Amino acid sequence: MSTKNLYDDKAREKIKELAENVDFCMLVTNMDEKPLSAVPMSTKEVDDHGAVWFLSKNDSDHNRDIEKDKDVQLLYSGTSDMEFLSVYGEAFIETNRDVIKELYSKADNAWFDGDDDPSITAIKVNPKEAYYWDNKDSKMVTLFKLGMAAVTGDDQDIGEKGKLNV
Repeated sequence: MSTKNLYDDKAREKIKELAENVDFCMLVTNMDEKPLSAVPMSTKEVDDHGAVWFLSKNDSDHNRDIEKDKDVQLLYSGTSDMEFLSVYGEAFIETNRDVIKELYSKADNAWFDGDDDPSITAIKVNPKEAYYWDNKDSKMVTLFKLGMAAVTGDDQDIGEKGKLNV
């Protein structure tokens, strides 16, 4: 796996590509205590500044955790495409109804009572540090390359990894 660190616009583009492709991540909060608190979240958007957006209920445990400590970790694991992303950042709770309506989709009706539901908040995560592992090949090709490496001892290019400096 080759290392390719990305900076500024390229780093933000990579975060957007992976976060929106994988979609679901584990949002980790309460990081100063054990056990960590981790909940699955669906990415609503990655904006032009690299901020990752989610929708959440105002009385959720993770909203309460963010109110106490803004440090969070997002862990994306797209195993079908062998894409992985770790984002450490600062989270902010947004209550602006225009922002919430912009992020809302019909699929969100499973958790909320429409986009006017007063319990909806948006969570914005501003990345401070991020790291990615991205395989451009299918899972089968990757497994084949790993097998070839094991048999022949030769290096195989199985993708890229690197730090994302936003």
